[in-house]
Amino acid sequence: MSHGVFAYTWDLVGDPEAAARIAGLGAGTVTLQAAYHSVRGITPWHPAHRVVHAEHAAAYFPLCEDRWPGLRPLAPSWGVDNPDRFGTAAAALTAAGMAVEAWLVLTHSSAVGSAHPDVTVRNAYGERYPYALCPSHQAVRDYALTIVSEVCSQYDVDLMLEACGWLGFDHGSHHEKTEGAELSATARRLLSLCFCPACRTAIGPEADRLARAVRSAVDSELQGSGPAELVDAAALLAHRTTVIGELVSEAKSLASHRRLLLMATDDPWVTGPDVGVDFQTVTPDAFVLKCWGDTQAAVRQLKAAAERTTIPLIANVTALDTEWNGVTELLQAGASGVRYYHAGLASKARLDRIRTAVAEASA
Repeated sequence: MSHGVFAYTWDLVGDPEAAARIAGLGAGTVTLQAAYHSVRGITPWHPAHRVVHAEHAAAYFPLCEDRWPGLRPLAPSWGVDNPDRFGTAAAALTAAGMAVEAWLVLTHSSAVGSAHPDVTVRNAYGERYPYALCPSHQAVRDYALTIVSEVCSQYDVDLMLEACGWLGFDHGSHHEKTEGAELSATARRLLSLCFCPACRTAIGPEADRLARAVRSAVDSELQGSGPAELVDAAALLAHRTTVIGELVSEAKSLASHRRLLLMATDDPWVTGPDVGVDFQTVTPDAFVLKCWGDTQAAVRQLKAAAERTTIPLIANVTALDTEWNGVTELLQAGASGVRYYHAGLASKARLDRIRTAVAEASA
């Protein structure tokens, strides 16, 4: 059984007490941001700052210039002037006796997508999602795998992959104005299907029929004719699973002896940070399942996944919810470990809850 916590580099760099504070939670591993999307975060404990605004997706490690002939991540322009924030933070955690996993967000970058709109997700109406890089494009796969390769060449750490596939409709924009339409979960899934040229080529003549069916279903719901129903998208979903499986396989080859964890769910319709795949065909070293919210729903999810795969399952739980418990139940349901979100964002009371959960589950 393994316990770990998530953390950002800015939680540690510049704070000489941070590594010991995180180690004091009792977990043995830290999933540390190495390539990450834009975010505004609070740092309750840092001696030099309180609010960090990461304005764009960035790599928190030095980039080797000759490795990036095509798409490339930006360097962070905020916080301390340190070209190797991941390495600095990882070294502090290692010195405090903790293992480190590199937290890699692969296909979520508004900065890269805005600069290269031709490789972004395009919905059935032809509209692009600039935050979502589509891995049907070889350039995007090369970009994602180069991130993995760069980290593996510089650090001897395990890897956790987030957004290792398609992002979909659901994404917090600068001022999100979509709630009023009361889109159902089904309509959101339909709006998350990609019809960019690369995806259309992969699924063949079926693409035009499928796009028309998606538009008809979504318009019917939006305009009051009835709720959207899922369409037959088997070819597209199979394509997504194939691409994600290939990405994971190539990443594992690059990772060599390192353990590779994949944030995922056993539902091929799902898009986002936790990619939807067939657990019987994609083979990381462990699946990381988001177990936020209702504990019993998470237990059912874990049990169903355990029936579908022999690959270890790790429960990703959040200590940021006001109603949060159930770690013991998740372990009993089949989780081989837990990752607690998030050691840098949590208040003192929530850090205490992580510490208590780790101690109780380890007893």
